Amino acid sequence: MNSIEILVSIRKIVRSLNLESKSIQKDFGLSITQLLCLNHLEQIPNYQSTHKELMELLSLNSSTVTGIINRLEKKGYIARLPKSGDKRVTFIALTAVGLKLLQDTPNVLHDRLAKKLNTLSDNDQKMVKKSLEIIVSAMQIIEIEASPLLISEEPLDDFSE
Repeated sequence: MNSIEILVSIRKIVRSLNLESKSIQKDFGLSITQLLCLNHLEQIPNYQSTHKELMELLSLNSSTVTGIINRLEKKGYIARLPKSGDKRVTFIALTAVGLKLLQDTPNVLHDRLAKKLNTLSDNDQKMVKKSLEIIVSAMQIIEIEASPLLISEEPLDDFSE
């Protein structure tokens, strides 16, 4: 496989993620990152997480996560709950409205990909991870945060030739 074939494969992945992101944004008014945040809250005990945990999960900086939380809270999908006895800590909690939304959303591309990757052997999963790490390193983008795939202000790139 030469570099052009690798680039084409990467472009196919990016294009499919962008199309899925645009579809979710149109149908549900959510970015993929917002949906990942809600999915994370659904899967953890008490449906609660901290700001820091969300930053680490999404590989985003504090201000970006704050924006995501603000938008989700404004829509009623999450609520901020102060920790009992320590007002400096606030939990981000999934609301009943957020849980209902998750039940109505389709399995997004990320979920489908994760399920398919989970069917790979541990060795193959490690090989995929290592290959992606090599690409990230070769592109010298290790320090770039994994910002949202698509936000409403961001135009969808047209990769068609």
